[in-house]
Parts: sequence; structure tokens; C-alpha cells
Amino acid sequence: MTGRFAPSPTGAMHLGNARTALLAWLHSRAPGGRHLLRFEDLDTGRVRPWAFDTIRRDLEWLGLDWDAEYTQSERLPVYAAALARLTAAGETYPCTCTRREIVRAIQDSAGAPHGAEPVYPGTCRTCPAHPSRPAAIRWRVPDRTVCAHDALTGETLCQDLPAEVGDFVLRRNDGVFAYHLAVVVDDALMEVTDVLRGADLWPATPRQVALQEALGYPTPRYLHVPLMTDYRGERLAKRGGAPPVQALREGGEEAGRVLAALARSLGWDVPDVVSAAELLPLWQGHLARAGFPKTSQT
Repeated sequence: MTGRFAPSPTGAMHLGNARTALLAWLHSRAPGGRHLLRFEDLDTGRVRPWAFDTIRRDLEWLGLDWDAEYTQSERLPVYAAALARLTAAGETYPCTCTRREIVRAIQDSAGAPHGAEPVYPGTCRTCPAHPSRPAAIRWRVPDRTVCAHDALTGETLCQDLPAEVGDFVLRRNDGVFAYHLAVVVDDALMEVTDVLRGADLWPATPRQVALQEALGYPTPRYLHVPLMTDYRGERLAKRGGAPPVQALREGGEEAGRVLAALARSLGWDVPDVVSAAELLPLWQGHLARAGFPKTSQT
């Protein structure tokens, strides 16, 4: 088994990030597997250079080690190669639509789907791109329904790609590779077998499965865990002022108490102070109760 934790270095880690990092580590280490740290820093405008070292220090403080480290901004050639393969197969096209034009086209389309997210209406799929504008590259999604399975919750999510997702961007018009392409390529080339991440990414899983199939990659086993919320039941987020782990670490808090608090937020009965290694049996028990399969799907 190979698992990973893939933070975006856009600021300090908050407790919600730390809980996901802990669960990803437990999932990798419980069966004696490899654990990777991958910095997803492609959106350079939001990256904070100091955040890389802060995240490393926070993870080390919590006792969450890793076997290899990767940084997406250093892997641009592998994303370009994957995009070139899709383009050579006729599965991409340039798109020069602005966001305002896309919104207007969706509103003007009588038959446009109105799901959880705006669906690109395919304007540039059939019309020539604007020659004077920089072009994004969109994937011509296959005309079919794709399903994803969550090995932790047992849920299956099926999406009609053209109607519910639409042709999505693989490279932005500023040249930045999109998250969905990069994460699919990275998980495949890093031989990640198990992806444990927040439940907010569950709706994006079918399109990633479809991309994996198009590129000839195996599909890892997916596990989506609930997001940590504040006292109002709202998702913890940096923009909402969620307390950073850095402040606790530098303020003299004991790492074992923070780990205990994270474990208790999952409903686990633990002492006031606990180590990450001491939580391994609890995660194994949680998997057993969930009926977790013992082998990765391929």
C-alpha cells in the first residue's frame, strides 16, 4: 500500500488539515505501507513560500513522518506529457471563453443542466477559439456515465459526464496545469494505491476516474473522510480563521494533546495525551467496522 498527504502550501495548516493528515498517515502506516508528502503548489499566485517548511514542521511535531516528498511545480514536464497524449488522441480542444461568457451561455441555454456546479456548455467544442485570446485546454469528456466507489463509506457516485460535469479545463489559459490532471498523473506515477482525503473532493472523483481510464492509469482505492467543523457546524478553513497548528506548536502546546483532541473529534475514546503510533489500532478497528476491503482495486 502507498498513501499520501497532499497539502496546498497556501498558508499554515489548521486542525482540519491536521486531522486529514493524521488519518492519511494512519491508513498508510497501519498495514506497514509507504507514505508520501506531496505539495500541490501549481496555483503559484496563492502559494506562500514559508508554508512549505511550516507544514513540514507541523507534521514532524505531530509524529507524522513520510518516505518521499514531491512538489508539483517541479513536475511540469510529466503533466505536459499526459496532456500531449490526450491532445494527440483528439480528446482536447482550446477554449477562449471568459467566465462571464460561460455564465451567460449557461443562462441562455434552455436545456442547460443546473446541478451542484456550473457545467461548461461546450461553446468552443463546436465554435472556433478566439484568435486574439490566450486559450485554456479543455478535455472532451466521453459521452457516458462514470462511477466512483468509496471503500470507506461504501458509497458509489455515478455522474453523466457531459450533463453533470462538462468539458473541464486541463490547463488554464495562463499555462497552469489544472488540479484534476496533476493529481491523476501524480497518483499514477507515484504508484499511490490508496487516496484518503476530505469529503469535499468526493464529487470530483468520477471525473478523475474517467481521466485515469483515458490515460491508461489504474484507479486507486478512494476513502473520503468527513471535514472537521467548528462549533457552528461550519467547515474549518484558513479563510475562516481556523486556528493554525503552528500557533499551538510554537505556543508550547503538547503534540500528544492535539492528537488526542483530533482523535476525540472522530468519536474515539483516547487518553488526554496520545501518540500517533498509539492510534494505529483504533484506525484498524475503524476500518474493520466499516467492512474495508483488504486489497486495492485495480
